Amino acid sequence: MSIGDTLADARRQTGLTISQVSQRTRIRESIIAAIEKGDFSPCGGDFYARGHIRSVASVVGVDPVPLIREYDEEHGPPAAMRAAQVFEPATPIKIREPRRFGLGKAAVVVLLALIGFGVYHLVSTSGTHKNNAASDTATQRPAAATTSPTARPSPASAPASGPAAARSKPTEAVIKLTAVQDCWVALTDTAGKQLYQGTIYAGNTMTWREKHPVSMVIGNPMGIVLTVDGKPQQTHTTRVLTLSISPASTNATIG
Repeated sequence: MSIGDTLADARRQTGLTISQVSQRTRIRESIIAAIEKGDFSPCGGDFYARGHIRSVASVVGVDPVPLIREYDEEHGPPAAMRAAQVFEPATPIKIREPRRFGLGKAAVVVLLALIGFGVYHLVSTSGTHKNNAASDTATQRPAAATTSPTARPSPASAPASGPAAARSKPTEAVIKLTAVQDCWVALTDTAGKQLYQGTIYAGNTMTWREKHPVSMVIGNPMGIVLTVDGKPQQTHTTRVLTLSISPASTNATIG
């Protein structure tokens, strides 16, 4: 009995549908259906095919070791992943064009500008009248009675504080990766220095706190759950994924 037949029979015996297996393994239904027919080409390579076999087998209650051994006998033993495969460029993402500034918004901005100018003109005129009245009063007093108070520093010279100062402080990106399947991960800084490299096994979670931009390479994007500052990231691809993560943004960019 072939690998696909074994997995299909075990799935039917457990009363699961392909859709239910897909939800539990995070593997697309089309890939599971192809595996059950003995077609591993949609997996994207031997590395992913072995991972998919292991994941499906664990859900339907089959020992994956004999199936992996049978796959290796048919397709050859696993080989080390080449550097060219790890750093292969990812699929470009679609960038939304910025929305045009509407005519209604422009009218609101102009109206606010006119109101602000009117208020400024009113305050300036009132201040000028007060200064003239004060000058007239000062000329009528004896010279000995006039004193010059100590000049206070301008508010602009005071050190920044409050929310604005808090925003100027450097932030950090909290990167959290949970492995649903075994996944190879590498983390480097912008200078190419390696910060982490290794396999995160299914059920384990790794967390990084980075104050500078980093590059993350994920060998099995379909088998992980990734968040940056608590915001989930899109990793639904069967190819090796390269992400650029910056502390200034909660979104990771591909490439």
